[in-house]
Amino acid sequence: MTDLNKSTTPMVERINRLRQERNAVILAHNYVPGDVQDVADFVGDSLELAQKSARINADVIVFCGVYFMAETAVILNPDKTVLLPDLNAGCPMANMITGAELRDFKAKHPGAKVVCYVNSTAEVKAESDICCTSANAAKVVGSLGDSEILFVPDRHLGDHVASQLNRPMTLWPGFCPTHQHFSTAEIDSLRATHPGAPVLVHPECARPMRQAADFVLSTGQMCRHVATAPEQKFIIGTEDGIIHRMRKENPGKEFYLVSQRLRCPNMKKITLEKVLWSLEGMQFKITVDPEIAKAARRSIEAMLDVSK
Repeated sequence: MTDLNKSTTPMVERINRLRQERNAVILAHNYVPGDVQDVADFVGDSLELAQKSARINADVIVFCGVYFMAETAVILNPDKTVLLPDLNAGCPMANMITGAELRDFKAKHPGAKVVCYVNSTAEVKAESDICCTSANAAKVVGSLGDSEILFVPDRHLGDHVASQLNRPMTLWPGFCPTHQHFSTAEIDSLRATHPGAPVLVHPECARPMRQAADFVLSTGQMCRHVATAPEQKFIIGTEDGIIHRMRKENPGKEFYLVSQRLRCPNMKKITLEKVLWSLEGMQFKITVDPEIAKAARRSIEAMLDVSK
């Protein structure tokens, strides 16, 4: 939670005043800029934010992340106003599959269960049996027994889960462009410079990078790991916004980003100024077709039930 007494800049003071006047909660993903994380009421990964969204006690949710995350908050809170500070904060991975494409995919695999990564549109979630996040994907897939699994849209997360569980899955060929922006050579170089520093990468990374790492973790899992690990130095292979939170929560430890190219341009569209403008103008309100929302809610709630 944000300590409002520590927020002293004029812009943050205006955000705090409007937050109280609107009875608003500010949720932020680990990848948004650091000053946005600092003003948020809660910062987390996709699973943590979905769980938090399901328990919001406020009239307004300002979602500091990308479009599909705000959609998820709408689906879980149909009676609340959900605002996204920048409508252009999208997700290339989510755009790599449509509801129509998923319907065609399912038609080729009758009887299969569809596991949908939350990095997807509401329409795709509505066509799925259950959602998952990078933190709980193995648990979700494991809950489906021996069913044939169609995993959408991230082929790298799907490949990671398939290897964890030693079971075949049919993977949609989607991916996160940001997590493709580094190489095993960069990991090797940092290992040589910082011997003994463990390498933590995100499961959205391709298999060679996952195999070169010591740990493959969601961003929330990364934060918990570095907080309790005995090491003082860590090499991080995910979007650079996470470094702000890690340094803030672990002031005595050092963190090295595998590559400076690990930056999501969409997450960085959520700025402090836009958070203020969002609260001032109550913009931009996100809506989801009620029938799509009803179907998508079933797949999200199925995930939350497995994650309890």
